[in-house]
Amino acid sequence: MLRDEDRIFTNLYGMHDRALSGAKSRGHWDGTAAIIKKGRDWIVDEMKASGLRGRGGAGFPTGLKWSFMPKESDGRASYLVINADESEPGTCKDREILRHDPHTLVEGALLAGFAMGAHTAYIYIRGEFIREREALQAAIDEAYEDGLLGKNAAGSGWDFDLFVHHGAGAYICGEESALLESLEGKKGMPRMKPPFPAMAGLYGCPTTVNNVESIAVVPTILRRGGGWFAGLGRANNTGTKIFAISGHVNNPCVVEDEMGIGFEELIEKHCGGIRGGWDNLKAVIPGGSSVPVVRGENIRDAIMDYDGLRDKGSSLGTAAVIVMDQSVDMVKAIWRLSKFYKHESCGQCTPCREGTGWMMRVMERLVTGDAELEEIDMLFDVTKQVEGHTICALGDAAAWPIQGLIRQFRPEIEDRIRSAKAGRMAAE
Repeated sequence: MLRDEDRIFTNLYGMHDRALSGAKSRGHWDGTAAIIKKGRDWIVDEMKASGLRGRGGAGFPTGLKWSFMPKESDGRASYLVINADESEPGTCKDREILRHDPHTLVEGALLAGFAMGAHTAYIYIRGEFIREREALQAAIDEAYEDGLLGKNAAGSGWDFDLFVHHGAGAYICGEESALLESLEGKKGMPRMKPPFPAMAGLYGCPTTVNNVESIAVVPTILRRGGGWFAGLGRANNTGTKIFAISGHVNNPCVVEDEMGIGFEELIEKHCGGIRGGWDNLKAVIPGGSSVPVVRGENIRDAIMDYDGLRDKGSSLGTAAVIVMDQSVDMVKAIWRLSKFYKHESCGQCTPCREGTGWMMRVMERLVTGDAELEEIDMLFDVTKQVEGHTICALGDAAAWPIQGLIRQFRPEIEDRIRSAKAGRMAAE
């Protein structure tokens, strides 16, 4: 259970002053120059020791990712790009950081930028986040005025500039290489890898792309030590995490707690339990809309971290917990997600361009029951032909919710097809 003194985001609910003066009073921007003077290698080693894994969904070790950046410049600039294009349905954690605690991100950008030899960073923010952009820009302006950004940032001897780039609302731009394309002024379409961004990213220069939460926790980790962060949670799943819990709970909320908290404790402690009681719980999507659904009776004892949810056949993803009670039509719910992914496909890869539309149309017929039983297996086969056969992970994101539905709720689909068929025969 996370103690109050171990919370990193001290203004997650906007109860305090989000301006620079308020941030400083809560301990931010404290000794930033001293941290930088310890050197790039020290910072990267502390991040590795912390065990922090990327909070954008993939869970790649952050310190290791930073270490891929070249130690010596070959004449090209290095860039840090922060992914604030929070477009995964159900996910609203980064939004709260941008709105209420933006200085955690601004300071984190400076420290991370220095650690990877970058004098410039860009924050790519979701098109729909208007007020969030204003709050973030105000924080950056304050930091410049106070000498915390720009020449000799925070008195560290390191020059650092931070820019906000507003997207246009495309989900695909949350994929790191499509984000870089959009940042360069081109259509947001994923790039083939290799080369990876650390070798050739923004403008063909070495680049690291990190999620907002991954960067915003950096200053606190470096102040308190990687060992402190590693002491929270469990091995390979360390630290604190922001959970965004929505759906059929008594009190939907965004909350910071320890990695590895049990699902039941998370819901009871922060959300006041399931609407209508635990017997009314039907299903949970535990990590944003792209991860497979888990049946209610199977998730109650789940450990909310990467390994714990993998054991349940799903994933922690962004820790956007979508709770569904017995009133939910599961087939229709997953059809709605299929419709989203079909709409957001950039169309570059044939399996995704054709497959997302095909899967959505079959799901449409499953909703009404106007299908044959054999089509369930055929649909599953098609998800396997889409999964893993596209440049980016959008194909996987479209396939996994459907696979989860078929694995977990196949009887519900079959009953609907049979009852629809019986209804048609009775009508004849």
